[in-house]
Amino acid sequence: MSAEAGTDVGPGGADAGDLEGPHPVLSRRRGLGQTSARSLLLTLLGEFVLPRDEPVWTQVLIDVLGGLGVESKSARQALARTAAEGLVSSDRAGRRVRWTLTDAGRDLLSAGAERIYSFGNPAPAWDGRWLVLLVSVPESRRQLRHRLRTRLAWAGLGSPAPGVWVSPDPGKEAEVADVVADLGLEAVTSSFVGPFGRIGEQADVVAQAWDLAAVEREYEDFLAEFGGATPAGSADVLTHQVLLVHAWRRFPFLDPKLPAELLPAEWAGTRAAALFDTLHRRWQRPAQAHWRSLVSRAA
Repeated sequence: MSAEAGTDVGPGGADAGDLEGPHPVLSRRRGLGQTSARSLLLTLLGEFVLPRDEPVWTQVLIDVLGGLGVESKSARQALARTAAEGLVSSDRAGRRVRWTLTDAGRDLLSAGAERIYSFGNPAPAWDGRWLVLLVSVPESRRQLRHRLRTRLAWAGLGSPAPGVWVSPDPGKEAEVADVVADLGLEAVTSSFVGPFGRIGEQADVVAQAWDLAAVEREYEDFLAEFGGATPAGSADVLTHQVLLVHAWRRFPFLDPKLPAELLPAEWAGTRAAALFDTLHRRWQRPAQAHWRSLVSRAA
């Protein structure tokens, strides 16, 4: 994405024309309401505040979020919520407030960045072994079942049957063991590692454990959304970069990252990963340059 200096500067240093005009990518997205304001803020913090590790004025964040369709009130509420969670802290200079990432915020965003930016890397060669987890949680403990399901799904495991979780990556056993220990389920959990047996078909287990068709539709939407994106102007470049990362950050949760042997032919995730990498590298420098200009103008 190319960076062009804006001519009209808004109150927070953003190019007013870019903030008011429609964005090709943004226009195809579902409405960005209060539920996504905090998520967009976290993407913005991870992409631009974390690498520089410098305080940023409230108005800069509000202006950039405004360019993403988030109203000022929602942006302020998202900031307040993020501060209440201990991820950012504030200090005041006169009537103005600036925000700094806390240690917890830096740790969270750093871990997320590592996961997001490395997700599209090619998977290592598969040795044919599976990790199988048997865990028994009573139906009455629904909250615990939900926490277990959420964390195992984040780790890339799928559940082909109640109480059974599988992954073609035995290397995740240590991560899974940490999840089980954190939830206090060691006494009701067992794990097995080994190749698939002679009974049944691996393809059937994959179909039962994961809805790959739904994941592929999400990838196709990503390709359609960003495949023809051509941001115009420096603020638009930054907006597209945030939307790109914001859209991509969901895939580590949606996609179990299966080896090629278990994926459909011409898997859309491969093309989507290549597009993300290309656009992120193309837009990175001008987006960061525009962010630095916003911060310096607001100082």
